[in-house]
Amino acid sequence: MTVTIGRRDLLAILGGAAAAWPLAARAQQGALPVIGYFSAVDDPRSVVAAFRQGIGEQGFVEGRNVEFLYRFAENKYERLPDLVADLVRRRVAVIFANYGPTSLAAKKATATIPIVFNEGVDPVQAGLVASLNRPGGNVTGTTNLLVELAAKRLELLHEIAPTAASIGYLHDSAVTTVEEPSVKIVETSARTLGVRLVTANASTPDEIESALAMLVSKGIGAVLVGEFFFRGAIRSLR
Repeated sequence: MTVTIGRRDLLAILGGAAAAWPLAARAQQGALPVIGYFSAVDDPRSVVAAFRQGIGEQGFVEGRNVEFLYRFAENKYERLPDLVADLVRRRVAVIFANYGPTSLAAKKATATIPIVFNEGVDPVQAGLVASLNRPGGNVTGTTNLLVELAAKRLELLHEIAPTAASIGYLHDSAVTTVEEPSVKIVETSARTLGVRLVTANASTPDEIESALAMLVSKGIGAVLVGEFFFRGAIRSLR
């Protein structure tokens, strides 16, 4: 069932999918079941380490009863189809799609390999599942409803910087499943709060500096960073 659940529940779903990998397939390959970790960004080592630790808490230890195969697009979304196609060719037991366009790319790539997503959007609206209680097909997972929280994040920013008459919204339009609905929600919230919203798009790390410069030139007093954007591109500023 696709609901907002915790990390342990998500990892249990992944572990169960790996355990359910057909015995015949294992014998044919002569290998352990493989979990394909699929991300649109270059996830920090801490995130990957936490993922491996959580899987281990479910009884799955790398090299003993499961293997991991990682594919990172490093913010180059045009690579997603080829990366997930490689996971499908390697007949992984389950694909873990970590946020953003990876979930839809995985769904397009296979209708048989189980896909477990970790999303920040409404999975029904995004076209990932048929419904929350009956997702159907080979796709399930969790959502933390980042899009729905976009308005609240703007409200908190407005409380922190109440004198800011103009607020910039830095987002990545390439992540359409998250950013398109977020922009609409933030624009509505800005009108309610009585502040001017200035949006800036940066789809690659190289575009961040010019996007921020544009926002500054517009006289913004604070910046709200898009839900998915901060996970990858904003890290390049460090």
